[in-house]
Amino acid sequence: MKKNNVSNNIIMLYIMNITQLILPLITLPYLTRVLSVDNYGVVSYVKSLTVYITLIIEFGFLLSGTKEIVLAKFNKQKIRNIIGTITLAKLILSIFAFLLLLVMIYNIPILRRHTLFTILSFWGPFLSIFLFDYLFRGLEKMQIITYRYLVMKGISTTLTFILVKGDSQLNLIPILDIIGSLVAVIWVFYELKKMEIYPAFHEVHNVWSVLRISAIYFLSNVASTAFGALNTLLVGIYLSSREVAYWGVIMSLIAAVQSLYSPISDGIYPYMISKKSLTFLTKIILFFIPLLFLGSCIAFFGAKLILNIIGGSRYLAAYKYLQESVPMLIISFFTMMFGWPALGTINKVKETTLTTFIAAIVQIIGLVFLIVNNMFTISSIIIVRTISEFSMMLTRFLYIIRYHNDFNYKG
Repeated sequence: MKKNNVSNNIIMLYIMNITQLILPLITLPYLTRVLSVDNYGVVSYVKSLTVYITLIIEFGFLLSGTKEIVLAKFNKQKIRNIIGTITLAKLILSIFAFLLLLVMIYNIPILRRHTLFTILSFWGPFLSIFLFDYLFRGLEKMQIITYRYLVMKGISTTLTFILVKGDSQLNLIPILDIIGSLVAVIWVFYELKKMEIYPAFHEVHNVWSVLRISAIYFLSNVASTAFGALNTLLVGIYLSSREVAYWGVIMSLIAAVQSLYSPISDGIYPYMISKKSLTFLTKIILFFIPLLFLGSCIAFFGAKLILNIIGGSRYLAAYKYLQESVPMLIISFFTMMFGWPALGTINKVKETTLTTFIAAIVQIIGLVFLIVNNMFTISSIIIVRTISEFSMMLTRFLYIIRYHNDFNYKG
């Protein structure tokens, strides 16, 4: 693996993630205007819950599967066996995820009132089973992931503008996502056919083994949801529909900013698995620090303008929440870079997961404190989440110092 491959990976993933940033920011102002505040709250709330569904189905395979593909060293038969076994594992996990969703629908009023919308929203994460992102990341064919995403989201976004005109078309939103996903699946299988790669189900007996190996990655990702989806779940229970809508808009903006970090982390991950170069990782971090602080200044000083553009005057009151989130956005960049691209690539998977659990515990204790003391507000949740992010960044940095001899210090 060469550094120019890393550059190409990062560029292609940036194209995808900028698209991930732009398309929601295009549809967000549209949906906040054609839907009532309450119904937009439903959309943002259900989307946050699909994070849980996606986590269960993915089960950490984006990391563990990528690593297995890299180690397979382009042996096509090994790769076929890997994707076949992982696909079976994901199908089993999807059954469990769907049953869990039904339980949530039964117990959460906002979901029970919109049962069909919630069930339709399940099928997007389910169809992701057949997109094989971990395969293309491991083969360093990021362009396939990017083109597939552009096709998938381009279709659903275009159809949203054409067909969704008000609350009566609420159920069309997940249906359009399903249509886009189906087209993307067809595209991916066409690419697999050209590469003469297909899922081979010769190693069914290894399903439990791959689940066990990937479980520690899954546990780390689940713990991370304490920073996002769990907060939104509690917001839906304890705050008003209007505040849920405010929270949904702010979390969409935060997710958009953090999505700009992912191409860096994902792009260098295969290279770091191979080289374990701490010097290279440090250079990457130093290169992006000025851009990080420039973006943070724009988010803070332009918060009111951003909210006015994105949500309109009805959401302008939420600008202060975006300003309060800026320290968290800065910290989360270092948290991400110190995690899988650093500790994960020197086989400190358990340590990386432990740092996430420590942060999740801090987060949960903070949330319980807010609820018990009747201090559960959007501002206080942001403060607790920032403290949790900082605890994870700090513990990961301390682990890097402790295991610095496991890294390669060559460029």
